[in-house]
Amino acid sequence: MLKKTKQLAAFTLLECLVALLVLSGGLLVFDGLSRLMRQEVHYQTQSRQKDWLVFSEQLRTELETARLVKVENNRLYVDKKGQALAFGQSKSDDFRKTNNKGQGYQPMVYGVSTSNISQTEQLVRIDVVFEDGLERTFLYDFSEKR
Repeated sequence: MLKKTKQLAAFTLLECLVALLVLSGGLLVFDGLSRLMRQEVHYQTQSRQKDWLVFSEQLRTELETARLVKVENNRLYVDKKGQALAFGQSKSDDFRKTNNKGQGYQPMVYGVSTSNISQTEQLVRIDVVFEDGLERTFLYDFSEKR
């Protein structure tokens, strides 16, 4: 008589444990990366550093082709190619660019608690304090015009 032997394909206990270990390790890595990503998104939405960098670069670009007129009532007045402009904090929480009469609405940065603009000869200093406590100073020397 012929003897029939059937071998069934099966997993051993060791193979099952290795598979569980690989799956749990992958899930732990995924969980850690998810938490890191959530913290980074939260930081980026709350960070005023990025807002300050954009603001300072934008203000520097605006002032490059401008001529200093005066600093008065916590506002910076400049003449830019025949156009009279003013920069300063509005009554709300933004620092904005307007015409010299305060008309127009071009906010440059939001979340400003207080600001102070002062002038020493051709050097203009703008101190900004944000609502979250971040303090920054912007200096611009109008005497270095080319």
